Amino acid sequence: MKALFDKISNECSVNVTKSYSTSFSSAVKMLAPSIRQDIYNIYGFVRFADEIVDSFHDYDKELLFNKFEKDLEDAIELKISLNPILNSFQHTVNKHNIPYEMIASFMKSMRLDLSKNKYSTTEEYQEYIYGSADVVGLMCLKVFVKGDELKFNELKQSAMRLGSAFQKVNFLRDLKVDYEDLSRTYFPNTDLNQLDEASKLEIITDIEADFIAAYEGIKNLPLEAKFGVYTAYRYYKKLLIKLQKTPSLEIKNTRIRVSDYQKAQLLARCYVKYRLNII
Repeated sequence: MKALFDKISNECSVNVTKSYSTSFSSAVKMLAPSIRQDIYNIYGFVRFADEIVDSFHDYDKELLFNKFEKDLEDAIELKISLNPILNSFQHTVNKHNIPYEMIASFMKSMRLDLSKNKYSTTEEYQEYIYGSADVVGLMCLKVFVKGDELKFNELKQSAMRLGSAFQKVNFLRDLKVDYEDLSRTYFPNTDLNQLDEASKLEIITDIEADFIAAYEGIKNLPLEAKFGVYTAYRYYKKLLIKLQKTPSLEIKNTRIRVSDYQKAQLLARCYVKYRLNII
């Protein structure tokens, strides 16, 4: 019963999303049911790839990653995988004609995390972000536009800028874990041992520019996607504001978060704006 296996595969992607990111899963719930599952499927895939390179320290990460990549290629070609996460992802890829070039760029950036721990130039940094975040935004956009290539091309740049903004906020929020636990430094020309307010402001200014460009695209998203994407956008904007108000020394020593109460307030405000059509 292939239909039952596909149902179980989809449920696995939903459970992965809910288990690993309560904030993102809350935003996905704001998407229309017609596109919600495909976004769960994309998240499940990117999360598992990221887990291999970030968490499985007691195992041969490169071996696991190579196997995952081969299974991914087979899943997309054969349109089935015994790995439930890859099975659900391949369904989304084939359904929405997501180009393999996007997926390959993502996997390339994830593979860099196996060995590369410092990004010394802006070019290296931008290439990593393109693969690790921008193309994820593009994959989601493929789902949102449902085959409308004109709409996709219209919103492509803003989707990439939103992906960049989310990733950079994550980098700034996770400085302590990335630097101390994984020995990684993503921000180029920045000495994390000497992170000061000027350096932090430069990073935040760059992220704010991404958010401004991304918002222009959010306003023109299909209705099925607009509320969910706008909610995620507002959540990350709120997180950036908290990071901006947090002294640089504290950012290095703790993980800044948005409280559940603040998330609930934010969701209510987003809903009001969505219903009034003033996004």
